[in-house]
Amino acid sequence: MSVLSGKSVLITGGTGSFGRRFTRTVLEEHDPARLVILSRDELKQFEMSQEFGVDARLRFFLGDVRDRDRLWRAFDGVQVVVHAAALKQVPAAEYNPFEVIKTNVQGAQNVIDAAIDRGVERVIALSTDKASSPINLYGASKLLSDKLFIAANAYAGRHETRLSVVRYGNVVGSRGSVIPSFQRLASSGSLPITDRRMTRFWITLDRGVQFVNEMLSAMHGGELFVPKIPSMKIVDLAAAIAPNARLEEVGIRPGEKLHEEMIGSDDARRTLDAGQHYVVCPEADWWNPSAWTAPSVPEGFRYTSDSNDSWLSVEELRGLIELR
Repeated sequence: MSVLSGKSVLITGGTGSFGRRFTRTVLEEHDPARLVILSRDELKQFEMSQEFGVDARLRFFLGDVRDRDRLWRAFDGVQVVVHAAALKQVPAAEYNPFEVIKTNVQGAQNVIDAAIDRGVERVIALSTDKASSPINLYGASKLLSDKLFIAANAYAGRHETRLSVVRYGNVVGSRGSVIPSFQRLASSGSLPITDRRMTRFWITLDRGVQFVNEMLSAMHGGELFVPKIPSMKIVDLAAAIAPNARLEEVGIRPGEKLHEEMIGSDDARRTLDAGQHYVVCPEADWWNPSAWTAPSVPEGFRYTSDSNDSWLSVEELRGLIELR
């Protein structure tokens, strides 16, 4: 029995790439009593309602995670929350730092407060590899968000609300990803790349949605879950999209890493290897060490895109791009 079956579920940022795929998967496979899409763009909500058609379980709720009162109203009767709303573009975040903080940090606290006050049972927040040892404002804001959601398990006090975080890498075909940009430029015969050595973690939307749903069932509250996913080389991605194109190195942009990290060496001290994913446990008095029986990762462990033991080939990348 799915943890979402018969439940009232709400997703913030529900009109985004993840939200749309999450919505379709949950409606088709998990049979919720109600699925609420909360977002701030009425046009995207209209377009999504046209895409999904009439479904009595599906509701659209205009609102912004910056608005604490609106969240309090939206969370009425909700049992499960998936927090996907965020400002994510690195260059825009560097230029508009406090706007990002208001959404990614203050918005996270608003979600936490509303969830606790309204008696939501489970909350999972989506994070990013950029939150591990962050060097840009977006990553720093998501690290703060992660810590707020984890600490909220103590903050909840006598309330039953439990909160955890899911962190993964770049999503194939999400809005703003490099794939559409490369596809637009493929016919020009030249593709701009930042650095030939660059690597990234890679995950499909379907796998991201599946992982969130799995961790909603597995969570005790306080964990940061990291899936084991493959890495890819930026030069291989370029070859998968435009094999004959000339590659022009343009240099790493401000706030960008050569290789991404999902678990740093300091976090590894409290990281467990649960088979298909890692569990980063909180350093807190309230955490029950026996909640997970998985073994610890080796001393000095780091989970980075360049040291990964799983890599996507050009052919595999091409297949993922065609399926997205």
